[in-house]
Amino acid sequence: MPSRTVRLDPHAIAKELVNWFGHNARDYPWRRTRDPYAILVSEVMLQQTQIATVLDRGFYARWLERFPDFKTLAAAREDEVLKTWEGLGYYRRARNLQRLAQEVMTQHAGVFPSDPAVILALPGVGPYTAGAVASFAFGLAEPIVDGNIARVLSRIYNDATPVDSTAGTKLLWERSKVLVQATDDPRAFNSALMELGQTHCTPTKPACDLCPVRAQCRATDPEALPVKNARQQITAVTERVVFLRTREGVLLELETGKRRTGLWKLPALHPTHEDSPPPVLLRMQYGITRYKVTLWVHEPHVQTGEWPDTHRVIPVAELESTPMPAPYRKALNELLQRGEFRLIA
Repeated sequence: MPSRTVRLDPHAIAKELVNWFGHNARDYPWRRTRDPYAILVSEVMLQQTQIATVLDRGFYARWLERFPDFKTLAAAREDEVLKTWEGLGYYRRARNLQRLAQEVMTQHAGVFPSDPAVILALPGVGPYTAGAVASFAFGLAEPIVDGNIARVLSRIYNDATPVDSTAGTKLLWERSKVLVQATDDPRAFNSALMELGQTHCTPTKPACDLCPVRAQCRATDPEALPVKNARQQITAVTERVVFLRTREGVLLELETGKRRTGLWKLPALHPTHEDSPPPVLLRMQYGITRYKVTLWVHEPHVQTGEWPDTHRVIPVAELESTPMPAPYRKALNELLQRGEFRLIA
């Protein structure tokens, strides 16, 4: 592998990456357009979700079919927005996307701004998203840093500064800026930098021999980079809910917490029943951020008339169009398919 004495030439790195990308770029729908709306949607979806999920499961195509532009999204009902987003998780992204669309319509006459500083001030937009839309939609020489780029830059510079530290983050953005300003094609360069991390400069077994910038890379032990601070421990959480079906439908609870406001879920088991819960109908697990959740679904412990106003019996025929977090949708579908429940009048 190259040594630390390799001289880094930003113009050479930029040129090689752009040339490589021109011959090897993957074909994604958001790369076929300069529409800032379509690009923004892809970037927001991909913040916490893999490309394969967004494309293969049709999330991106369905969203653009239902909400093709800022105007349509801005005017939509929130439950429609959440339902279309269902399955992607982190629903705050969908709400922020709608808030952004509304601000574009009211504050920018329906035209998405091209000034990076103005983009950054929009709801839910951080430095990465602002730089991505500015470069991909408007061809501006704005830096971007995501997980793939952090890995690539840490290796090129052979830098063991933790990428999730303040100092490490600052270095990454400075280096990304130097490199993107060394090319006359920021759109292709930023795309190439990300794609290099996805295809060649992978976390394990990087394909260094095939890397278009191997002559510029200082890494002596690429798999040891990037360095990160100690990871947060996974916290186990127990969640207990109930499944109650009446002749009119299924009882659901409206979420009011920050994460899932406006979505419907299986009602929580009342705390007074947690020490001696009703019989279990279903047990499943799911992960969210740093939590591993064990979801227990119990038989109902009270009748329908004894539930709070945040609860509602929703007809089975309407469940499919009711916005609901994916874990509860999965549990509910399994219980309905089983038919293992007793009707309560």
